Amino acid sequence: MELDEYNQKRNFKVTNEPQGIKRKERKKKCFVVQHHLAKKDHYDLRLEWKGTLKSFAIPKGPSFVKNERRLAIMVEDHPLAYKNFEGVIKKGEYGAGIVMIFDEGYWEELSEVDKNFNNKVLKFRLYGRRLKGNWSLVHFKDNNYLLIKEEDEFAFYTPLKDFDISIKSGLSMYQIKQGKLNVTFTNLDKLIMGKVTKGDLLNYYQKVGARMLEYAKSRLISTVRAPKGIKGKVFFKKHFENNKALGKLMVNKKDYYYLKNMESIIREVQMNGYEFHMMASKVNKLNHPDMLVFDLDPGLNVSLEMLRQGVRDLKKILDELNLVSFLKTSGKKGYHVVVPIHSLKSWKSFERFAHNVALLMEKKWPMKYVSSNKISKRTNKIFIDWLRNTKGASSVCPYSVRLNEKASVSMPIFWWELDKVKPDEITIDKAIKRLKRKDPWFDFFSIDQ
Repeated sequence: MELDEYNQKRNFKVTNEPQGIKRKERKKKCFVVQHHLAKKDHYDLRLEWKGTLKSFAIPKGPSFVKNERRLAIMVEDHPLAYKNFEGVIKKGEYGAGIVMIFDEGYWEELSEVDKNFNNKVLKFRLYGRRLKGNWSLVHFKDNNYLLIKEEDEFAFYTPLKDFDISIKSGLSMYQIKQGKLNVTFTNLDKLIMGKVTKGDLLNYYQKVGARMLEYAKSRLISTVRAPKGIKGKVFFKKHFENNKALGKLMVNKKDYYYLKNMESIIREVQMNGYEFHMMASKVNKLNHPDMLVFDLDPGLNVSLEMLRQGVRDLKKILDELNLVSFLKTSGKKGYHVVVPIHSLKSWKSFERFAHNVALLMEKKWPMKYVSSNKISKRTNKIFIDWLRNTKGASSVCPYSVRLNEKASVSMPIFWWELDKVKPDEITIDKAIKRLKRKDPWFDFFSIDQ
């Protein structure tokens, strides 16, 4: 009954949208927001409720600004399967246009919900990749509501246009219209490392690419290429002559490149580039770095427990400086502690700050830590590698594969996982499985410091 209107509006012999079939009610309720470039550009908010998706068309899209009101028009219920729909609805069909998944996640009600979803005011919380925190839907006339962002730690100004790729596929509206990725892949059975083939790596990046782009998009990159696998010649690539899907920027009369979308990643994998490194600043703010990375690199005879204590000691210093930090595995010997920061306005101040943190650790615990990268000084100690934060340097991207026999990944993890996850423990297979869990860095971009 609830999906009759949905089904009547669509010809399923023509449209590739899912048919309207009601599902069983689930305890954990999903939500999706789809950017819908139809006759009129708008966004659709869909909240799972009793086996269907309650749906609202939002002409201007949701706002991240506290107390800002956006018109939301309740439309027909959609089937749960619609949460995965992304593609082109053919001309002449209802809703003809391009549909891109803007955000997805889970939601919970903060006020009691009428069984028929007829609340005057519905307060709820979103756990998405882009939309987080508390919201209200306020009914005022017929099918018209106001969607309002409540005041909380996730209320901040971010233009919707900054999010121009799918959270699901990493594709832009234009790429979805063109039929997703039109890339010819070769040598998919070629062994790259251990038992991992080029096809395995392609599959991995297709699954994690959207997540990696959140951190690496629009940052100058370099990659590690291995045309004949890790047993052949392996080399670092900064200046790309054969990946036309990358963005290009000239710096000091040399061309440098950056990731624009999923196609940028996939084409680089096709060109045998499997390990991605990025700069700490974005191309539109090249002289304003915003992502500190500390690499804790253990020297000879350093135990795993000593390394983990080093991570805890670094976090304590950052906590005392009122800086929120995030943890990831390096995919090799160490851990990376990452700090989103916008208050250091130049490379000089950025580098100085990173160096001073390393010097502070060296001074406070001289028998455990060293701030110099000289090999002779690092035996029995941990090098607090702050040099990733110097102008022109790079660090491995979150979710990037590392070129080693295990095909390990530089993977974001929760702080409580420090004592459970070894630096090279998460392989591409484990990383894909972890995508189904809550994102350890879910609030990374809401931190203002």
